[in-house]
Amino acid sequence: MPESGTVLVRELGLEDYEPVWRRMIEFTDRREDSTQDEIWLVQHPPVFTLGQAGRREHLLSPGDIPVIACDRGGQVTYHGPGQLVLYPLLNLHRLKIGVRAIVELMEESLIRTLQHFGIEAQRRAGAPGVYVGEAKIAALGLRIRRGCSFHGLSLNVDMDLEPFQRINPCGYAGMPVVQVRELATIGQQPTVDDMSQVLVENLCELLGCGVQWPPRTSQPATLTSI
Repeated sequence: MPESGTVLVRELGLEDYEPVWRRMIEFTDRREDSTQDEIWLVQHPPVFTLGQAGRREHLLSPGDIPVIACDRGGQVTYHGPGQLVLYPLLNLHRLKIGVRAIVELMEESLIRTLQHFGIEAQRRAGAPGVYVGEAKIAALGLRIRRGCSFHGLSLNVDMDLEPFQRINPCGYAGMPVVQVRELATIGQQPTVDDMSQVLVENLCELLGCGVQWPPRTSQPATLTSI
């Protein structure tokens, strides 16, 4: 039975973008008022995703990396191994949270997580996401359907940043992009899993929810097992 007021965390490992996206839609369309909220943690193989209002001129030179047009908000971004992607599948009506509030809570959870690892970050008015100085370290893009959220955020941890040079990240020409590996204190290089645990705990604390983690000995869930 779902635990009241507790978010179920699913760790998917490395999964292609499109099947995860389709499964989020299916989960959101089938959920009922009593369905437990979930957070999915995943890394994706290299892919560019283009939001609903995305303009293809921001795809400068995608090369051999696939481009997927999807139904989230925002412009174009890149996902690849070494990047933490968190999808909050939340009933916002039940949580009594509006769209702006959930965006702010996600940004704040990222800021607190980075601060935990000694990195000072901040939000920027009119440009969703989290920044270190002028450089973007985390991107946000949500979709709300039937009062429930899907899609989510991506945090650059330890990845190849070169593909960001092939786009205008989030629609901003020349936007510098940075990652945790370049900023973390010497001797303290957190992994994606390290960042995942702290980020989930911070987000759920801000939401006022408990966390239901999968057994630590389990293998990453596959989409067919969800």
